[in-house]
Amino acid sequence: MTATDSEALACAARLRGAASLLSRRMRPNPLQGGIGAAKLSVVGQLYRVGPMTPTDIAQREGVKLQSLTRLLAELESEGWIARKADPADGRRSLLSLTAFGTRRLALAVRGGEQALAEVVAERLTAEERALLVQACGLIDRLVEGLDESARGAP
Repeated sequence: MTATDSEALACAARLRGAASLLSRRMRPNPLQGGIGAAKLSVVGQLYRVGPMTPTDIAQREGVKLQSLTRLLAELESEGWIARKADPADGRRSLLSLTAFGTRRLALAVRGGEQALAEVVAERLTAEERALLVQACGLIDRLVEGLDESARGAP
C-alpha cells in the first residue's frame, strides 16, 4: 500500500466515523416523540425518491422484503405512508409519504438542524463555518462517486 493509499484509507475511516456519529446524534429520539432510525430511513427514502414499491424500498435499504413488512405496516397504520395500486401493474402496490408524514418528517429534521445550528454558531468561528460548508461540497462529490461506482460507471 502506498502512502497515498494509506492516507486515503485513514481519511475515509475518519470521515465514516465522524459522519456516523453526527448522523446518530441528528436522529429524532423515538422516546421523545420522534421516529426510530429504521422508520426514518424508509420515510426519508420516500421523501427523496417518491413513491416506490415495497420491493424497491427493501433493495434501497439493503434488507429483505420480509424484514420490512412489519415496519411498513406500522408506518401505514401511524399515517406516515399510504399504499395504492401501481398503475403500471395492479398486482403491485406503491407506497408514498402522506401529507402528515411529510409534516412530521419536516418537524423532526428541523429540530435536529436547529440543535446543530446552535452548536455550530456557538463552537465554530465564521472561518470554520465557511470551511465546513466547503467540506459539505466535498462530501457531496464523494457521494456522487460512490453512487457512480455502485452503478458501475467509470
